[in-house]
Amino acid sequence: MKSPNFIRLHDARDLGIETIYQTLALADHLNAPANLFLGRELKTRFGNLDDTRMMAEAVRVLKRLNPNFKNLNDPVSSLSGGQRQVIAIARAIYFDVKILIMDEPTAALGPSETAMVGSLIEQLRDEGIGILLVSHDMHDVFELCDRVIVMNKGREVGSHRIEDVTTDDILSLIIKGELPQDWVPRSRKAVQ
Repeated sequence: MKSPNFIRLHDARDLGIETIYQTLALADHLNAPANLFLGRELKTRFGNLDDTRMMAEAVRVLKRLNPNFKNLNDPVSSLSGGQRQVIAIARAIYFDVKILIMDEPTAALGPSETAMVGSLIEQLRDEGIGILLVSHDMHDVFELCDRVIVMNKGREVGSHRIEDVTTDDILSLIIKGELPQDWVPRSRKAVQ
């Protein structure tokens, strides 16, 4: 199988790969539907913006993620961090995402919003969307991930199933770039 060669952002999008950046890349002065379709606006048959259809589609996709989302006409600058994250996730999944790269999705959120985003990540995973979670938060990593990959200066220093490692193992990979010499996967320890 030939590896894809990404030259433009659209090359990844064409393959169903979307990214949600830590900064969310939302236009603060626009509302939820305008952000959802920013750069990929829906148009009428005459080439005009189809605001009615974009609003209807935004309602549909946002209700799928958060049935209580009601602030569709407010500028996103007035929304909470969790609501802004929902808009960013909705933008990705509306366009038939297969792999979603999430960069520190809970970094600026409080505990309840972090739990909400965690639930959304689990929901998307259950729907068959591959999630690549970039995070320094060990709780998020162990709560949400099936596998952990630790990188240092662009080089992989460890890749393990989450059930095989502890927080201390991950920290050892981060700090020293290796596991202790006597390291044994946790799943193998349980068998012994």
